Amino acid sequence: MAGAGVKRRTALVVGGGIAGLSIAHYLLREGIGVTVVDRDTDDAASWGNAGYLTPGFAVPLPEPAALRAGLKVLSPASPVQVSGIPDTNLLRFATRFLPRCSHRRWDHALRAISPINRIALQAHEELDATGTAAAVVHRDPILVGFRDSADLKAKLTELRHVVASGMPVRSDVLTASETRSLEPTLSAEVSCGMLLHDQRSIDPPMFLRLLRKTVLDEGGRILAGQDVVALNVSGRGVAARSADGAVTQADIAVLACGAWLSPLARQFGVRQPVQAGRGYSFRMPPEANMPTRPTYLPTQRVVCTPLADGATRVSGIMEFARPNHPQNPDRFTTIAAAADPMLSTVDWTLRTEEWCGSRPCTADGLPLVGASHSERVFVHGGHGMWGMTQGPATAKLLARQIATGNPPSELAALNPLR
Repeated sequence: MAGAGVKRRTALVVGGGIAGLSIAHYLLREGIGVTVVDRDTDDAASWGNAGYLTPGFAVPLPEPAALRAGLKVLSPASPVQVSGIPDTNLLRFATRFLPRCSHRRWDHALRAISPINRIALQAHEELDATGTAAAVVHRDPILVGFRDSADLKAKLTELRHVVASGMPVRSDVLTASETRSLEPTLSAEVSCGMLLHDQRSIDPPMFLRLLRKTVLDEGGRILAGQDVVALNVSGRGVAARSADGAVTQADIAVLACGAWLSPLARQFGVRQPVQAGRGYSFRMPPEANMPTRPTYLPTQRVVCTPLADGATRVSGIMEFARPNHPQNPDRFTTIAAAADPMLSTVDWTLRTEEWCGSRPCTADGLPLVGASHSERVFVHGGHGMWGMTQGPATAKLLARQIATGNPPSELAALNPLR
């Protein structure tokens, strides 16, 4: 903390989702004053997130399986979709993403992110102590259901690579009867399963509300409904101008604005394009006969997450589009149709709270965390599907870097200027 008569260093955090609130919390812990400026007025940034905190599954997006799925984008049943007319950012992203969909490059990226995955749950446990523990719905394990043994074999192969990268993973293989005895809502189409231990799931809206309260209780400010469109740097500090003309100033800035990161970060030397990989989710009520434990259907790319009130969030789809592109109502039907054969009897007409949100994806599958070309501007984003899992861990490391000037070795591969 600053001593008497010493001006306290201040930070402006652009973005109020998991990345922004996490870095705000850890900067406050470092004695740095924080103002969070967010374009939304509620939990829109991460509200409909699947809520899985699963470092054992947090692997880079560009891999051969992603490429094969991408080749099916013209099929309405594909879990990977492209919406709207491809813009310059999407084309730049694609030309960098596709060459990285090889086993060698994927394995290299996996080893680069492993140091973050190893400390991910530890960072969440630290947040639990500040008041977010009430949002944890299940602590262990995650149930995984497979339609055939080939799908199980592919997942076991992936986990062996995860373990080889340095991330310890405990799992148990289950027979069909063992899987369905643990989760009776699964259908006879499920031929085998897996329990992935030492993972957890949360209720995302509750988690964000509690984390926001933590930031406010620690002395941070949150300005909602301000869409930052320009960031100016001078010898005196940084000034963020919002679309409505409001200006917010601080000594430094941290760009944590998710899929909207690239336009602001590019002027500070960040050339890695951040592409919106939009996910879709909806809510099923308690009477809908949904899984009562966190259940993942990897072949169908569908996640079922029990929430704190007994309802279930069902999530899926990777849709490459502009972050502000209108949501496609057909995507919700695609998710339900994919999951339906794997579940016993579900009335999908009961679904409510249909939601679409933009995951900030990078072409190499690694987040952008660290300093920019400007000594006053830092970046914390690009976590893709794993912002909830990895965001607090990278935030803690970045806050330490900002406070001390020493980049942690764990962030070396995540340099935004790479």
